[in-house]
Amino acid sequence: MGQKRAFLPRHFWAIRARLELAGNLRDLALLNLAIDSKLRGCDLVGMKVSDAAIGDTIKERATVIQSKTGQPVEFEITENTRKSISVWIDAPQMAGCAFLFPSRSRASDHISLRQYARMAKDWVKMIGLEPSGYGTHSLRRTKALQIYRKTGTLRAVQLLLGHAKMDSTVRCLGVELEDALTIAQGIEL
Repeated sequence: MGQKRAFLPRHFWAIRARLELAGNLRDLALLNLAIDSKLRGCDLVGMKVSDAAIGDTIKERATVIQSKTGQPVEFEITENTRKSISVWIDAPQMAGCAFLFPSRSRASDHISLRQYARMAKDWVKMIGLEPSGYGTHSLRRTKALQIYRKTGTLRAVQLLLGHAKMDSTVRCLGVELEDALTIAQGIEL
């Protein structure tokens, strides 16, 4: 089993393109927000419309209290994600919904973690990847890993993921000794 892989940018863009072509507003907004927010699945599916929007305006930054730690984590909402959330919120099926991703079967509740996992599995299959290698945590790790690869700054990624301990960030990213040595080689005093 082991840790699920992060998506490569080309994987993410392939999923996004297919959801856009299919006109799947909910899944597109969920995918985009999962990548931007870097939230655990339980915190992502539990988001309310008011967490992402003030009136008709989608926030550029949002804060969510993590259910695992009880601590707030702040994240950016990129322009593309703001657009997809705005279109989703304006959809007729969202009228009067408090949750950003409402359940279709349980009135006044959000989609379940199980449903989110099924959706992620379908996205993975849609682009021809092996579903056993990816999951909802892959979405959490995707942007965090790209930030780490571009900056080499574990502390920044730790803050973005809302981890209390650096060890958690290292495990989440799959940082190995080889990565650390490569970064160290690039620093000359």
